[in-house]
Amino acid sequence: MEKTMKKTLLIIAAVLAGIFLIYIGFRTIGINIFQTQLVMQIRNFFNIIFSINILLIAIFIFLENKNPSKTLAWLLVLFLLPWVGFVLYIILGRTTFKRRSLADKGLKDPMYLADTAKMQTSALKSKDLFRNKTNIRKLINLLLQNSSSIMTSNNDVEVLTNGEATFDSMLKAIENARHHIHMEYFIIKDSEIGERFKRLLMKKAKEGVEVRIIYDAVGCWKLSDAFINDLSGAGVEIRPFHPVLFPLLSRDLNYRNHRKITVVDGTIGFVGGLNIGDEYLGRNKRLGFWRDTHLKIKGEASAILQLIFFSGWAHVTKEELPVDSNYYPPYITYGDTLMQIVASGPDSSWQNIMQAYFKMITLAEERLWITTPYLVPHEGVLLALKTAALSGIDVRIIIPSKADHFFVYWASQDNIEDLLEAGVRIYRYNKGFIHAKMFLLDDVCTSIGTANLDFRSLELSYEVNAFIYDKEVVSRVIRDFRKDFVDSDEILLSEFRARPLRHKILESLGRLVSPLQ
Repeated sequence: MEKTMKKTLLIIAAVLAGIFLIYIGFRTIGINIFQTQLVMQIRNFFNIIFSINILLIAIFIFLENKNPSKTLAWLLVLFLLPWVGFVLYIILGRTTFKRRSLADKGLKDPMYLADTAKMQTSALKSKDLFRNKTNIRKLINLLLQNSSSIMTSNNDVEVLTNGEATFDSMLKAIENARHHIHMEYFIIKDSEIGERFKRLLMKKAKEGVEVRIIYDAVGCWKLSDAFINDLSGAGVEIRPFHPVLFPLLSRDLNYRNHRKITVVDGTIGFVGGLNIGDEYLGRNKRLGFWRDTHLKIKGEASAILQLIFFSGWAHVTKEELPVDSNYYPPYITYGDTLMQIVASGPDSSWQNIMQAYFKMITLAEERLWITTPYLVPHEGVLLALKTAALSGIDVRIIIPSKADHFFVYWASQDNIEDLLEAGVRIYRYNKGFIHAKMFLLDDVCTSIGTANLDFRSLELSYEVNAFIYDKEVVSRVIRDFRKDFVDSDEILLSEFRARPLRHKILESLGRLVSPLQ
């Protein structure tokens, strides 16, 4: 029903646009075609049809949206500015029907994941695997329950800080690939670093290595056909995720694949904040130095990244790759890092990563440190952050001082004053632009991945995070946080309250626009 309605709305929109263009053409040559009675009747007919469609859209929004503020914002735009609301809904509108259709696509999790998750959940209940660390046990249990994100312990994890270390490590792993290379990215740019990856992937494909790439059709809307054809011509299998008709107009469409995954030979995995582009090496003149964090994983957890890629591949190709030893080889001993890989998206039964972030906030006993490029979370997460700070927890958040997305930046600024009043310490990163997505819970857990602390990431996009319970990895992340604090300026409540009126206006604009996204 919803699919039919969307097609109907698109047809009506095209017809109305065509009539408008014809009208402009006749007026240009001095003929007023609206003077005839027949045309007046036709115009009235289309006005009635348009009004009916506005009413139907309003009914769908009212029935589908559980967030009152978003529902009210859409309804106000539709009835106060019907033409604007109609166009916005065609471009940005989303429905529960769409969410359900996405949930029916892709590879279903193998049963052993659910079975293993059940066994691990029972083990957590039967004995305390973490002595007095009850907060960790509760977080692990949550992720076992809401996403069947099993614990793996035979892992070696390396934290890669910034673009140079990340890309060097990835290129080296790809160079040494023997059987397959799987990549799933939101953004791939035809840039200097993009060319390096392209040439190496073409080389490996010609050597007989299986190379598969999933790229998001909206995130990569600038990626040239020549770039894609070069890869395809060399034997690389490359597919777009969720193509759209007008990617330029749909820059912020919902249900985008925001994941950044590379898996090499089923034993080495990469995940984190970096896409593939020169800006991640600090070559964007406006944003400058780019601060980001990625992970290199050797061991069992790379198999979970592989499964996530397999699911994406089944989604875009309707082809299920074999779950065999070529893609899931037997493991030697790599290390003893305990971790869970967690995927979330519109196909998830729960908002997995958002629930994990919320749980980390509520479990903090000493500190909760966060780095996020966007600070527009769900109201419940905001309340949890304020409650933790008011409880005496050391809550700190690092955000950029520069904007890469105008409305999201100002929507983020709108949340600062309330958080400061509750005792949350907020820092603006001034060395360049900070894009890392990191959570630190006390000295026992860190989360690094692709999910920002904003509702688009946590509710609408396909994301993936690693939750790591390892003293050495956590210590490394603490060192990175401390350096980032040095490279940032803390925002003081008294100074923030004295900000210019134009900033307050832009914050209000960001707040008003954000529910529509």
